[in-house]
Amino acid sequence: MSSDERSALPLIRPDWPAPSNIHAVCTTRVGGVSMPPWDSMNLGDHVGDEPTHVLENRLQLAQGCGLPTGAFGWLNQVHGTDVVRLPLEEGVLAPGADASYTDAARSACTILTADCLPVILCDQNGITIAAAHAGWRSLCSGVLEKLVSEMGAPSNTLMAWLGPAIGPEAFEIGPEVKAAFMAHDLEAEIAFSSVGARKGHYMADIYLLARQRLQNMGVTKLYGGGFCTATDKQRFYSYRRDGKTGRMATAIWKT
Repeated sequence: MSSDERSALPLIRPDWPAPSNIHAVCTTRVGGVSMPPWDSMNLGDHVGDEPTHVLENRLQLAQGCGLPTGAFGWLNQVHGTDVVRLPLEEGVLAPGADASYTDAARSACTILTADCLPVILCDQNGITIAAAHAGWRSLCSGVLEKLVSEMGAPSNTLMAWLGPAIGPEAFEIGPEVKAAFMAHDLEAEIAFSSVGARKGHYMADIYLLARQRLQNMGVTKLYGGGFCTATDKQRFYSYRRDGKTGRMATAIWKT
């Protein structure tokens, strides 16, 4: 990972072999104007933060990416599987969806997270890009499968990067979550461990669960992972850790 060297705003840029016309960033919680408990680069407009602070933070993000503020396809994320195509018509409210894709230039597929897994994708020819909000509910219900299908590119031409999410040593879940993933694929069992969990509970590896889903679709060029939003308080927001908190953004666009 490397921080953006062209802007004062700390931005994580994916380390993946995407075509040269594909650009992507993930924000941290650092560099914005929001006050505690949203300090300081909160980009979520639904978490109780002062709206003018969110707008200023979004402006900083746009400037750091060299994009107009209207380029970002903000979604009303509902932990589901709906997918939208960008760009949205001007004046249209953020749709209730958890993934987006586009083949339009300078239109950024954008996901907000604070423990859930952001996944970005592109094809090897730099034509189609996409982003998904893959929290356990949407991941289990098939948001990645639906997104890959909507993109329309052969899955063996796609690559994916997994952004900051809650790590396997911090993500404790109940038996019903494990059962839901197992009902889809018995191979999911290796993503769960009782080590470190309360009795009857499990620690879940959401990165591994997402990789399994992508690989099962033929998407084998997988990058990223290895972050933990819950334990890295200096860099990341975490809903599980803090409850009332901000949101990071992961965005991908093409030129």
